Amino acid sequence: MNFLSLLGLSVVTLRHHKSRSFLTALGIIIGVMTVITILSLLEGLNRKIKEEFSTLGSSTIYIQKMEWQMGPGRHRLDFEELRKRPNFTVEDAEALAKLPSIEAAVPSIGKGAGTIKRLGNEAQNCELKGTAEGGDLTGNWVVEQGRFITREDRLHRRLVCVIGSYIAENLFGAENPVDQTLDVDGHRYLIVGVLEEKGAMFGNIQDNVVIIPVSTYLKYNPLPRGWRAIWGGLSIEALPKPGVPLEKAMADVEEQLRLLRGLRYDQDNDFGLNTQQMIMTAMQGITSTLWIVMVGIAAISLIVGGIGIMNIMLVSVAERTREIGIRKAVGARDRDIMIQFLMEAVVLALLGGLIGIIVGIGIARLVSVLVEFLDAASPWWTVVLGFGFSAAVGIFFGIYPAQKASKLNPIDAIRYE
Repeated sequence: MNFLSLLGLSVVTLRHHKSRSFLTALGIIIGVMTVITILSLLEGLNRKIKEEFSTLGSSTIYIQKMEWQMGPGRHRLDFEELRKRPNFTVEDAEALAKLPSIEAAVPSIGKGAGTIKRLGNEAQNCELKGTAEGGDLTGNWVVEQGRFITREDRLHRRLVCVIGSYIAENLFGAENPVDQTLDVDGHRYLIVGVLEEKGAMFGNIQDNVVIIPVSTYLKYNPLPRGWRAIWGGLSIEALPKPGVPLEKAMADVEEQLRLLRGLRYDQDNDFGLNTQQMIMTAMQGITSTLWIVMVGIAAISLIVGGIGIMNIMLVSVAERTREIGIRKAVGARDRDIMIQFLMEAVVLALLGGLIGIIVGIGIARLVSVLVEFLDAASPWWTVVLGFGFSAAVGIFFGIYPAQKASKLNPIDAIRYE
């Protein structure tokens, strides 16, 4: 019999036992469904992470009192030691900006500004950020109207600001905000620029920012002390020059800061150098661990489903012993019998895999609808993987029953009751 005839015979056989076939394939369905759902969500999460963090500036070095830590490799933080670390200064940023490998290095500090109101309109959950010239480069901001903070603004502590698109839309509507004033935190600022929209990052708006000269910020807002200084103090954002590897720029920054702070060769850094890639690597490490765990759980389900297929195929061989004997008596070879039963096992597994793929993609899409910042992605390789798992289970667990059927003696099989 040719391939199509065997396939048709397998389908007909399974249709005669619909309930039994479905229950047998249920383990395969659950296993493949789990694999597809998890892969789709993790693939979507990884894509979302890359997309969201790209808005921060992929090459920016964030110089702070501590290193960012995520995932199983993190070590226990000594907060008392972190609290005693020296604060960064504007002069530190100016020294780093002079490095040959650095395009811009700017001091940065911020705090929540609450709700800002203007003529009956309001913008909620706003952030007040102090920075300097070059802050648009390190922060990956694009000025849509007007200009960004300049050196003269910083040196003269001018009451000027650049606002995000969310604030411009909510407070000014169709008006041009440039050259108008805005009251923030008890002070009136002249708006000199409006930023292009960045969008939300994991559900948090990035365009609700009011950027002012760092010198103006420090004039009206004293630096936090104690524990709050670890996270809320002055930090520095540095951007390597085009063509300079990030690792080279980080090494130069580290060396310069150690010189500025007079650290000996045997002393550890009393500062942290952080990059977007560090978070992405840590997040991808977490998702990889989740992937391994969930695939392991799904593999158990697939094995259980495979055992079910083997069991039902052995039952099928026993039920169809006379049929096997008759087929052999009229000329069917051992190979033909083996291929027939193996085909039935594979078809059963593939049908379970197909249902599992469809249900898995559906569940992933449903989760992405319910969770706003999580997008499901089902690339072609996840579908191929689902079918591959199913076929492998069908072949592996179908070989033994198929071999047993092919080895039956035709005379004994015909006499079987």
